[in-house]
Amino acid sequence: MIFHQTPLNTARLIELERKGDERGFFARFFCSEEFAAAGLETHFVQANNSLSRKKGVLRGLHYQLAPSAEVKLVRCLKGALYDVIVDLRPDSPTFQQSFGAELNDENRLMMYVPRGFAHAILTLTDDVEAFYMVSDRYAPKCERGLRWNDPAFDIDWPIEPAEISAKDAAWPDFDPVYHGVETLRGAQ
Repeated sequence: MIFHQTPLNTARLIELERKGDERGFFARFFCSEEFAAAGLETHFVQANNSLSRKKGVLRGLHYQLAPSAEVKLVRCLKGALYDVIVDLRPDSPTFQQSFGAELNDENRLMMYVPRGFAHAILTLTDDVEAFYMVSDRYAPKCERGLRWNDPAFDIDWPIEPAEISAKDAAWPDFDPVYHGVETLRGAQ
């Protein structure tokens, strides 16, 4: 795996190193030794799979507060999606900054989302399937979210979302107290 630093502190884009021949290829999706050598999380407790049927489906921006703040490792298995992260760690030099990248079934890039980051996917094609691993279980009491078009963040979406859940559309404007960012201080 090749770990590429993003403009956001401690977030990474991960490129699979393919070994191939006329039959196809083999590549590691995850290796605890390589992740540890890169200073990344190596303990994941859950693997999730999502399918979005239509182009323009937005899922997110989601995160969990401490003590259930989680690391995510996201890959697009089918179709194409735009993966967005926002740094919500108040002590980070990239606090409140966002970064996005296209993940698709051809480039096979993965997004490493550190603790203390909000995360969203926006489908760029129909029938998008995403696979992601998380380092902590879902904790409803620690769940928070940001609205996709919150003026506090300068997120450059490649297309306008066409479908958003009622919950994701209703998150209030960013307020550090409501959004609990102080619990994310020191998160990595």
